[in-house]
Amino acid sequence: MKRSDKVSSSRRKQRKAHFTAPSSEKRRIMSCRLSKELKEKHGVRSLPIRKNDEIKILKGKGKNKSGKVVQVYRKKWCVHVDKIQRDKQNGQSVFLPIKPSYCVIEKLHLNKDRKSLIERRTKDKSKSKNKHTAKDVNMAGVN
Repeated sequence: MKRSDKVSSSRRKQRKAHFTAPSSEKRRIMSCRLSKELKEKHGVRSLPIRKNDEIKILKGKGKNKSGKVVQVYRKKWCVHVDKIQRDKQNGQSVFLPIKPSYCVIEKLHLNKDRKSLIERRTKDKSKSKNKHTAKDVNMAGVN
C-alpha cells in the first residue's frame, strides 16, 4: 500500500531516481557503517564514506584486507582502496572497485564539516530518545 502521495511506489521510477541521482545524493547513498569502537565513541551507526578514511573490506575480492580510501568513485558507485590493486597485462596496476556496503570504516578522517555532521546526528538522536521530560510526566497527573 502506498504511504505517501509525494513519493512513487513504482519500482521503475525508484530505480530511475536512484541511478540518475545527483552527486550530492550519491554521497549519502554511498555511506558505510562504522566499526563497533567508532559506533560507541561517536554514537552514529554509519557515515558517507570519504577519501582518507581507513576501511576494512568484509566481502568481495579484497576480503579481510584493510587500507586507506584513495578515491570515492560516485559515477561507478564504488571506492578505490590503496592496497587493493591488480596488474594489467601491460604491467600497469589498477585499483579494484569495491562497494561501500561491503566495507567497515575503522578510522575516520575528521574535519570541521564531518565533526558538525556527527554532532548534529547525535543531537537529533538524543532528542528522539528523551521525548518525555520529568515536567511532562508531572503535568500529566495534574488533570
